[in-house]
Amino acid sequence: MPDTNPAPLRPRATAPAGLSIGHTHLKVSDLDRALGFWRDVIGLEETARYPGAVFLSAGGYHHHIALNVWESAGGPPPAPGTTGLFHVALLYPDRASLARALRTVLASGLRLDGASDHGVSEALYLHDPDGNGVELYRDRPREEWPRNPDGSLRMFTRRLDLVNLLAEPE
Repeated sequence: MPDTNPAPLRPRATAPAGLSIGHTHLKVSDLDRALGFWRDVIGLEETARYPGAVFLSAGGYHHHIALNVWESAGGPPPAPGTTGLFHVALLYPDRASLARALRTVLASGLRLDGASDHGVSEALYLHDPDGNGVELYRDRPREEWPRNPDGSLRMFTRRLDLVNLLAEPE
C-alpha cells in the first residue's frame, strides 16, 4: 500500500502575526437564492456583480464573500462524507453585534445547527441554502481567554446560553 502521508516540506513556514483570512468564494446552485441569504439574513452588501457571480462585503471592503455559479448552477450540495468546506466563519466585533445577528437569523425562520461557548469565543452555527456551513462568532478579549497552568489555551465546547445572548442590549 502506498504511503498516504508524505513527509512534510522543508523549510517550515511561519505565518506573520498580522495575517488574516481575506475572502471566501462559494460555489452555489442558485445565485439569487444565495444572495438572499448572504445579503438579507447575514447583512452583507453587494459590492460587485459579474456574469454568474456576486461579491459581498461589510464596511466597504471589496468582498468578504463571493458567490458564483460558474461550475455549480443547479447543482446539489456536497454529499455527506466528502471533502470540502466545513464552514466559513464571520467574526463579529462584539457581543451586541452577535446578538443582533442571532435575532435576524431567528426572525428569518432559519434553524441554528448549534451554539457553542468555546471559552475564547461564542459561536452560532447554521447552513446557507446550498448547505455551506456558516459560523457567526465573536471573540472574547484575549485577557479573558481561559488558560492552563502552563499558559497554553484551554479551549472547550459548552452549550451557549442563547437566552443570555438575546438579552444583550440592542
